[in-house]
Amino acid sequence: MCTGLSHTTKDHYFGRNLDLEYPYNEKVAITPRNFPFEFRRLPSLPTHHAIIGMATTADGFPLYYDGTNDAGLSMAGLNFPGNADYKPEAPGKANVAPFEFIPWVLGQFDTVDQVETALTEVNLVDIAFSAEFPQSPLHWIISDRHGSLTVESVAAGLRVYDNPYGVLTNNPTFDIQSFGLNDYMHLSTTPSENRFSERLEFDTYSRGMGAIGLPGDLSSSSRFAKAVFTKMNSVSGTSESESLSQFFHILGSVAQQRGCVQVGGDDSYEITIYSSCCNTDTGVYYYTTYENSQITGVDMHSADLDSDTIVDYPLVTGQQIAMQN
Repeated sequence: MCTGLSHTTKDHYFGRNLDLEYPYNEKVAITPRNFPFEFRRLPSLPTHHAIIGMATTADGFPLYYDGTNDAGLSMAGLNFPGNADYKPEAPGKANVAPFEFIPWVLGQFDTVDQVETALTEVNLVDIAFSAEFPQSPLHWIISDRHGSLTVESVAAGLRVYDNPYGVLTNNPTFDIQSFGLNDYMHLSTTPSENRFSERLEFDTYSRGMGAIGLPGDLSSSSRFAKAVFTKMNSVSGTSESESLSQFFHILGSVAQQRGCVQVGGDDSYEITIYSSCCNTDTGVYYYTTYENSQITGVDMHSADLDSDTIVDYPLVTGQQIAMQN
């Protein structure tokens, strides 16, 4: 499963954990403004915003997991099994295939408000990329520095939610996830108080007891509650170093460790394959991987953003250790 995050200090930052049991040869990909996006049921985009993010490029098309455009708009797709429901083509609608959704949005729009208006005409249509890359059940978080949306195509139709938390995980649907936060309204960052009984005395024997009851398991609903609590109470300096550190610490609070979530066979485990953080104001995309906890950065503006050729950078996956002696 996965966790998406939007967070603002002085600059705005957007990123995610990708939690899976195996990689798809993903790379940091920069799609310049003149790369022609060819869509299955819509007119092509011969020119568009430049995009940086994590993608698997197949048959010359970047299949973005998450990305940010040169206007500062960001978007990520997260696993949504059992709930995602894509539709047949609908006359008069913008019939967007799910694998095209991130390039279609980030290629054209500058702000969340513009996207929200455009989504009234969108139909996420049931078209897979290829036999090698079948349909993925997804929902999406779309963010700029002013707000976030969650978009879900379910059996009842396309649902667009304001996302005041700037957090998204997986199942259940976003409205249920949001309602579930009511169960944690009593949590606090301050020391716990005795509200049990005035006739009894209790010992505040540890720091952090105000947050007793905050979920710590790796299910998507628990990760949602923990990530929202951590982000909403996050205190960070405004420098790039402080902001990056805090962002990755928030994602680290809900990361997946090998061995804790078994999937498939006895030796198959879900892990946080990578964590990303893009400074949407500067266009620098930072990431760590499961084996490499050192932050690596790729600057969108170091590439020729007016070219027509995708530039990608293989992930630095080996552990980087700075010896002091």
